[in-house]
Amino acid sequence: MPRPIYLDNHATTQVDPRVVAAMEPYWTEQFGNAGSTSHAWGTAARDAVESARETIARAIGADPSELIFTSGATESNNLALRGLAERHAASSRRQFISVATEHRAVLDPLQRLAGRDFPVTLLPVEPRSAGAHWGRVSLTQLPTQLTADTLLVSVMLANNETGVIQPLAQIASLCRANSDALLHTDATQAIGKLALDVRQLDVDLLSFSAHKLHGPKGIGALYIRRKSPPIRLQPLIDGGGQEKGLRSGTLPVPLIVGFARAIELAQQERSATQQRLDELRQRLWQQIQSALPDCSLNGPAHGLDETGQPLRLVNNLNIQFPGVEGASLMLHTPELAMSSGSACTSAHPTPSHVLRALGLDDDAVRSSLRLGLSQFNAMEEMDEAASRIAAAVAHLRAFKS
Repeated sequence: MPRPIYLDNHATTQVDPRVVAAMEPYWTEQFGNAGSTSHAWGTAARDAVESARETIARAIGADPSELIFTSGATESNNLALRGLAERHAASSRRQFISVATEHRAVLDPLQRLAGRDFPVTLLPVEPRSAGAHWGRVSLTQLPTQLTADTLLVSVMLANNETGVIQPLAQIASLCRANSDALLHTDATQAIGKLALDVRQLDVDLLSFSAHKLHGPKGIGALYIRRKSPPIRLQPLIDGGGQEKGLRSGTLPVPLIVGFARAIELAQQERSATQQRLDELRQRLWQQIQSALPDCSLNGPAHGLDETGQPLRLVNNLNIQFPGVEGASLMLHTPELAMSSGSACTSAHPTPSHVLRALGLDDDAVRSSLRLGLSQFNAMEEMDEAASRIAAAVAHLRAFKS
């Protein structure tokens, strides 16, 4: 069977060959430990890490000293949430506020904290009747939950299933005006796709990974804003004291170098890449709609809000195919790589909590599939994918009737 057409780029992306080339010397020739600076190999490794840290920090408008390397966004989220909670375990300022559509890497740590008597509030998102704001957190509800006891608000910048982009700068303003709570964002899906500046967003903590922007798996970072009083986190991993004691462990130099190269390329080529992704996504959606007029998009249409901010990621389609189980549709299209939700929760067959939070019933949720495009997709793949999806839907509907 020919290699499937890959349409699951929200789960992970192909590593750019230019990233692989940048990493290659650090596997064999420059293999030193960045903590072993008593010799040339270690010094070269340390210099590579710090150069990469500067590149990544510059890409998000941060200072290099504000960046901590982790194994990925899941660890970054846990360090931000649980690390902050541990520091405030004896404080009256203990409330966490988040959103029902967050990734499990935020919701599960919050559930753990709730079990330890940290008050946790999960806000709903706007319903379908909100039109362009469907799937966004309500900016009128958030202020009603902010109090002097609110420690942290955590809102994902771009959703991993629907691509919905949250108005983070406005959320930050509400936090400052109503509570002075800290603001954390999981920017994993947004990094490399949106122009992202931590100062303009006014966030205090930001989590992200390399493998969503054509970098390697196993490396991520947590931005921790330098401010007074300082944001103090309790480390989750103890040991050698690397990364200012916040994340002990030998630094994976090749992965860090690859992370920096991936984010550098994403920045340099973002405008052209976004235009290409828009063309690919429009083609795929138009072809699917033409063949299956009753299918619909979960979440807002692609476009801009009243402030000029995109409503959803340009490479995202989350489509409902009425009368067809998404799992069956995937089984009947093995030549297409698609998903029914987050890759991190695929082992749990319960309906997507994200789509449920958007107001869809279980039948609608189970009939939905997520398609995510990348710069490595070709236009002819869009036509082929739409044709195969339409044929499979027609077959399943005929069989069902």
